[in-house]
Amino acid sequence: MTALAPVLQAFFTERLIAQRQVSGHTVAAYRDTFRLLLAFAQQRTGTAPCDLRLDDLDAALTGATAHEPATHGCPRSIHCSATPRCVTPRTPP
Repeated sequence: MTALAPVLQAFFTERLIAQRQVSGHTVAAYRDTFRLLLAFAQQRTGTAPCDLRLDDLDAALTGATAHEPATHGCPRSIHCSATPRCVTPRTPP
């Protein structure tokens, strides 16, 4: 399977910045989220982030992030740490 580092680099440089032209705040939010995910993956797999491969981030590992207690000063799970779409929807009055 593909090494993770080049895929992440392409995501940031080609997808977010070049194609989507997102703000620096959005890039920082994704950066922080991936940083948390990679630290979690390292803790679970024992593999350093620089040695992770794309298939190391399988459904079982990424799904397990939702069940971990908040750590590193993060108030919510990794899934919600940076994505604005992860807001509890309001019910109409």
